Amino acid sequence: MDATAVDHSAAALSDSVPADSVPMGSGAVGSAATGADPRAALTALRGEVAKTVVGQDPVVTGLVIALLCRGHVLLEGVPGTAKTLLVKTLSRALDLTFKRVQFTPDLMPGDVTGSLVYDNRTAEFEFREGPVFTNLLLADEINRTPPKTQASLLEAMEERQVSVEGAARALPDPFVVCATQNPIEYEGTYPLPEAQLDRFLLKLTVPVPTRDEEIAMLQRHAAGFDPRDLSAVRPVAGAADLAAGQAAVRTVHLDPKIAAYVVDLCRATRQAPSLQLGVSPRGATALLATSRAWAWLMGRDYVTPDDVKALARPTLRHRVQLRPEAELEGATADGVLEGILAHVPAPR
Repeated sequence: MDATAVDHSAAALSDSVPADSVPMGSGAVGSAATGADPRAALTALRGEVAKTVVGQDPVVTGLVIALLCRGHVLLEGVPGTAKTLLVKTLSRALDLTFKRVQFTPDLMPGDVTGSLVYDNRTAEFEFREGPVFTNLLLADEINRTPPKTQASLLEAMEERQVSVEGAARALPDPFVVCATQNPIEYEGTYPLPEAQLDRFLLKLTVPVPTRDEEIAMLQRHAAGFDPRDLSAVRPVAGAADLAAGQAAVRTVHLDPKIAAYVVDLCRATRQAPSLQLGVSPRGATALLATSRAWAWLMGRDYVTPDDVKALARPTLRHRVQLRPEAELEGATADGVLEGILAHVPAPR
C-alpha cells in the first residue's frame, strides 16, 4: 500500500504476531508443514521478501491482502523499483508457480490465454496452455499492449477460467494477476479502461526507496548480490496457509455500522464535484474485503473504522475518475479520497 496510508501499519503488523509464532526471515516453513498459525506464516513473508527487495514492506503487505481476498493487484511505479523482483520473490516465498508476460504492442490474446494447435501425429487440435495458467501472473507493463490483448485477461480475472473455442478451462487456485504500469511515460501506451481497472482489487504505488534503503541496496550489490539468484529465499508459507487465511478472513465480524460507513464513503465519491466517475458497488465490496483481511492480519476478529480508512485509498484510487478541470487544478484521486475520509463521519 502507499506510504501515506499504511507505512506505520506495516511495522504494527509484525507486532501483532504472537511471540511463539514463526519469526520473520527465519526461513522456517509455513503452517502447512509445522502447524503454526497461518497469520504468522503469512506475516513472515515480509521478512523473506526483504532478503532480495529493500524497503517495500507496505507493498508486500498489500499483495498478501490481495491473496487473502483472491483479488488482483495493479502495481504502479517508475522503472527500476524492483516490481518484477518483488512479485517473483513473493511467489518463491509462497511456493507458488510464477510466470511473467512482457506486454508489448504486438502481443496477441492467444499469447496470454493459450490456443488450439494442430498436432500432425494425431491429426487433431490440442489446446496449448498460455502463461495465464499459473498461480501468480506478472503482466509487465500491461498498458503497452492494445485493448484487445488487455481484454484477454478479463475472463481470467473475473471467472478464473479461460474460454477457447467454446470450451471453458479452469485456472489454478490460487490465481492472482499482478500487473505493472509506469506512471510517467505515456507515449505508445493504451490506458486501461475503467471496466478493467475495476477488476483490480488494489492499486499499490511502489515508491523509490529512501536514502538509507538505497544505500543498503548498493551495499548488497557491492557484496555480490545477484537479483536473478533467489536461492536464499525459502518458502515460509504455502497454498494451505492462504486457504486457511482466506477461511479465517471470512469469519471476521462486520458491524452493520461499519458496513454503512463503507457504503457512505463510496456514495460520497459519486457526489464529489471533482470526480466524474465514483466508486461502483463492486468497489464497496472490495473495500469491505480488504478491510476484513487487514483486520485479520492485525490479529483482530472484527473490523474497525481505522481498518476501512487504511485501505480506502489503495482499494478505491483506481475506481474513481477526475474531471478534466479538477486535474488542471492539480487535484489527485488520493487527495479527493482523503477529503472524503475527513468529511464522512466514522462510526464510534
